Amino acid sequence: MDAVVFDLDGVLVDSEQTWDEVRRAVVAGQGGRWTDEATRAMQGMSTPEWARYLVGELGVPLTPEHVAEVVIDEMAKRYAGGPPVLPGAEETVRAVAERYPVAIASSSPPVLIKAFLEATNLTGVVRIAVSSEQVDAGKPAPDVYLKATELLGVQAKDCAAVEDTTNGLKAALAAGMSVYAVPNPHFPPDPAVLEQVTAVLGDIGELPEKLQ
Repeated sequence: MDAVVFDLDGVLVDSEQTWDEVRRAVVAGQGGRWTDEATRAMQGMSTPEWARYLVGELGVPLTPEHVAEVVIDEMAKRYAGGPPVLPGAEETVRAVAERYPVAIASSSPPVLIKAFLEATNLTGVVRIAVSSEQVDAGKPAPDVYLKATELLGVQAKDCAAVEDTTNGLKAALAAGMSVYAVPNPHFPPDPAVLEQVTAVLGDIGELPEKLQ
């Protein structure tokens, strides 16, 4: 294996529920209408994609650029006291980085990825961090994983990805990677997608041993 690429939200940071709460509040506050499928639909989307979704599908009467700014500003406030790093996440990244080059491929905007890296002192450990804002399409498209491995100078097929949601797993699988699933307990991934992964972990701390 040539490298390991981690998702951020739901794998290293317990933030999927926070994203959901913030978007719901913005939709409600602007007179839009939340739908049953909205949460899962937006998981993995890039910032421009979910901003357009909030406007076009959920009826938020703002421009996509404005609604993105509102949501990300609120997320940054939630992160101000330090992002909600999942137990064992920092230690796992450090353990894996002792053996493999490590990257992050996330749907979060760069400002929130940076906040995580700084809070955990992992800036020098994680060699590459790519936001789906920096590629053509968010997850479930493979673009963010392909970009991360390209910047690492390796082939995606020779790398592992660590993911938690259906769209994230689909993205890593589409990139041709070995996929290690840490199913999100709040938003469990599609069982049919889980059947396609290399291994299903009960906890992020199991990863270093599973990679051996």
